[in-house]
Amino acid sequence: MEHVSLDGVIQHENGEGFAYGDWTTPYRSPAGLEAVMEAQGDVFDLLLGRRTYDLWTGYWPNAGGSPIGKSINAATKYVATHRPDSLEWGPVGNLGADVIEGIRSVKSTGGPDLIVWGSSTLTSVLLNHGLADEVVLMIYPVLLGRGKRFFSDTTDPRELAFVSTKTTPTGVLINTYRHVGALPKPI
Repeated sequence: MEHVSLDGVIQHENGEGFAYGDWTTPYRSPAGLEAVMEAQGDVFDLLLGRRTYDLWTGYWPNAGGSPIGKSINAATKYVATHRPDSLEWGPVGNLGADVIEGIRSVKSTGGPDLIVWGSSTLTSVLLNHGLADEVVLMIYPVLLGRGKRFFSDTTDPRELAFVSTKTTPTGVLINTYRHVGALPKPI
């Protein structure tokens, strides 16, 4: 699940020449929150990159009163990191040294859905290895021009099948796609 501008920017923190860290704020709405809660469900686990985990550690442990905060805090966080001993916000699961095999192992347990929020580096890896079942994009009616992009230049061409769309009163489109596989080359 990812918040993305029309031109593919997902960056939410200021820095590195980017001054629009709060660009999603004017578009938040109760309908948008309801759609997010519906898309992720009440019980899920999280797959996070180390940077996203560290950013979230500064916010979510203190935001437990909201339904989304309760769900995120209760979720097991599987973090792609070389420093698993420094993960304090839990519950935390270990992916091991081989992140791809760790994700395969977690997915094979039949546990709750495994959701990736942020962590754009992981998204490309998951798609390239066929480990993403769905892609949910919350597309905002803004063009940011620069910033960290959802898909990097290292993402292999992929085919996605449209599943559904919802629109919030503020113009955010919530599109769900099923991962099909590698994009066939045109004949």
